Amino acid sequence: MGSERTRPDPSWRPWREAAEAALYGPGGFYRRPEGPAGHFRTSVHASPLFAGAVVELLRRVDAALGHPAELAFTDMGAGRGELVTSVLDRCPPELAGRLRPYAVELADRPAGLDGRITWLDEPPTGTEGLLFANEWLDNVPLDVAEADGEGTARRVLVRPDGEELLGDPVSGEDAAWLERWWPLEGAPPGSRAEIGRPRDAAWARAVGGLRAGLAVAVDYAHERAARPPFGTLAGFREGREVRPVPDGSCDITAHVALDACAGPGASVLSQREALRALGVDGRRPPLALASSDPAAYVRALGAAGEATELTSPGGLGSFGWLLQPVGPACADVLGAGAGDS
Repeated sequence: MGSERTRPDPSWRPWREAAEAALYGPGGFYRRPEGPAGHFRTSVHASPLFAGAVVELLRRVDAALGHPAELAFTDMGAGRGELVTSVLDRCPPELAGRLRPYAVELADRPAGLDGRITWLDEPPTGTEGLLFANEWLDNVPLDVAEADGEGTARRVLVRPDGEELLGDPVSGEDAAWLERWWPLEGAPPGSRAEIGRPRDAAWARAVGGLRAGLAVAVDYAHERAARPPFGTLAGFREGREVRPVPDGSCDITAHVALDACAGPGASVLSQREALRALGVDGRRPPLALASSDPAAYVRALGAAGEATELTSPGGLGSFGWLLQPVGPACADVLGAGAGDS
């Protein structure tokens, strides 16, 4: 927990400012050539079934929009373009000729990326289609607040070596956000909250680029009624959780208050619910197939294992999916089955 004293020099900065520089500044963690995949494994890397489910969602959005002449697929926080490339590879012929793929990422365009993909550092505007943000919002930097001995929410300051202290009381719009979404009033000293207002704004900007369609944010998440009492700020490097240190040596992440990000008409499902609604099924193939077609049985068994990993309630299946329709056409593209557990 942060110690409470006066900010002594400019090396002490709020977490949002420090993480922004450590992740996205010159030489920052996300500008390294290996990209995010060199340090952690997302659903995109876990199985091609995930990209297949995104293609199915894209197909449903296309149908709901009446098959527009140009259908956009925007991969927010694209890393090195893994998801958008997989979507292109699996795109059915009836979509491929009309698809306009975008990858949105602050890092430079990777060498060898498919020439059809437009690489941007901001989401496109005026598009119709699907915007998909897989584990993007958790890397939008935010400030951390901590309750002091008197119960006052103070902004946590941090040095490049990860040492912390408590700064001034949280005020203004950040204080209003805390009061509404993650109140610290009356919490024990040392209780923490992560001020998600920058993520709300980033998500609103991304959704605002859609003229019509569906925006989806997929991330580790929590709800107002069950916020973690000491926050979720964490560091990751080479597949292992490490102490979050804003020196560019590790990823710095925190779970997302998706309920605060949600706009009018939005809904939040678990990844388990969403993927099942899109046809990702972890049930084992019938044993009879092992006798009639052993090779097909082995393939089906492997796919079932991958589906189970993607939908496991204690793992990737517990991710939250925020579905934000833009316009009435895509209000229910997952259908009634999305509520099944």
